[in-house]
Formats: sequence, C-alpha cells, structure tokens
Amino acid sequence: MRWQFVNTGFNNGKFNMDYDVDLARNIKLGEAVLRLYRWQPYCISLGTNQNFESVSLSKVVKDNIDVVKRPTGGRAILHSEELTYSVILPVSENLSARKLYHKINLALLEGLKIYNSKLNKIELENNQPNFNTFYKKEKSTICFAVPAKSELKYSGKKLVGSAQRKLKNTILQHGSILCGTYHLNIVNYLNVRNPEKLRAEIENTTIDLGSILNENINYDYLTESIARGFEIKFETSLNTKFEIVQ
Repeated sequence: MRWQFVNTGFNNGKFNMDYDVDLARNIKLGEAVLRLYRWQPYCISLGTNQNFESVSLSKVVKDNIDVVKRPTGGRAILHSEELTYSVILPVSENLSARKLYHKINLALLEGLKIYNSKLNKIELENNQPNFNTFYKKEKSTICFAVPAKSELKYSGKKLVGSAQRKLKNTILQHGSILCGTYHLNIVNYLNVRNPEKLRAEIENTTIDLGSILNENINYDYLTESIARGFEIKFETSLNTKFEIVQ
C-alpha cells in the first residue's frame, strides 16, 4: 500500500467536506491517503442524516459560523479548536471497515503518545452504546455526547470523535481531535430546550488536549506526531504528494 499525506491547512466547511469526498472517489488502486486539516471560519458539520432545521441559522450567521453536511454519519460537531483528520483506504478481505476503524484509532493514539508522554493514559472505548436508546435523548444531537466503540477517551471522557462511510470499495473515515473547549459552544447554535443543561452534560463526557496538558497546543507538532503515528501503525512511509492548500 502506497500512503500519501496531505496537510490542507485552514479552509471553509464546504471545501473540507468536498475535498474528502473527492479524495475517496479518485483514490487509485493500491493507494491510501492521510489528510490533516483545520477550519476557517469555525463550522458546524451535521451528520448526513441530520436536518439543517436542528441549527439556528440566524445565530450562526450572526457569529460567522459556517454550516455544512458531512458525507458520513454521526451527529453535529462544532469544528473550532481541533485538528481534523481524514483517512481514505480501500476495503480488503484482511482489513474490513470495522477493523480499519479500530486500526485508525490505534494510529491516532500512537501519534498522540508521540506528541506528549502524558497522553499515554488515553484508552480505546471497549463498549458500544445502545444508539437506539441514546438517539431518543436531546443530547444525541451532538456527536461528542457519547464515545462509540474504539474511539479515544481520557479518564473516561471522549477526546476524538470519528465517523466512517463506505463509498463503493473505498472507506472514508474522518474525525476531530479536540484541542480546546470552544466546541462546547455548539449548544448556543442548536434548537434545543435547555442549552445550559446540555452544555453541562457535554462537559462531563468530553475532554480536550489543552485541558489534559494544561497548555496551548502546538498544531504543527501535533500534525507531525499524528503522521508519524500512522507510519508506525500501518508500517509505511508517508509520501507528501499534495501541496498545502490555504
């Protein structure tokens, strides 16, 4: 497998989602791609099955918050103080979609441990929540309300949220590595009954790198560390084929 690495820097929501889909649709046989990127302006992305009516469009316009649909499942995320990743890989007999999900999270974990040894305490979630029951709750509107199986958590709190979709014989998986607390402000832009209560619930179920390490995150070094984690876990060398797009 020939791995390629692309860092597209800051871009808006439509660009970021279109870029991921374009990579998935045009990936060549025997190739895989790791992409790392950020968001400008901040952006709320909705899962492919969510409606725009769940967001207060007047509030997001007022605060210059972008809104976009993801091509993958999951629930709403406010992309802000985070490093976002996407991985495009072909499905094979030896590496199913479920196994890929697990291995990608192991690569993310490896990269985070490289970034700072204090992150050695990060764990993979072993249990899968009952989503049929969970989706009946108001907090199910938000992606980071509960960790899914194999997602990364620290002290029981969700640190990385991911979503996956199969496009023909290709897997697109992308997700958010939380680096600060601004994502909690998503409750201000959702049409929910009690935003303050919901924010408190999300604070109890999520954590970010800045809060764990008590420092500002060096995004350049974090990007390098995540790339190195993928090289180690997928036993490859990343080829930086694409130019940085800004």
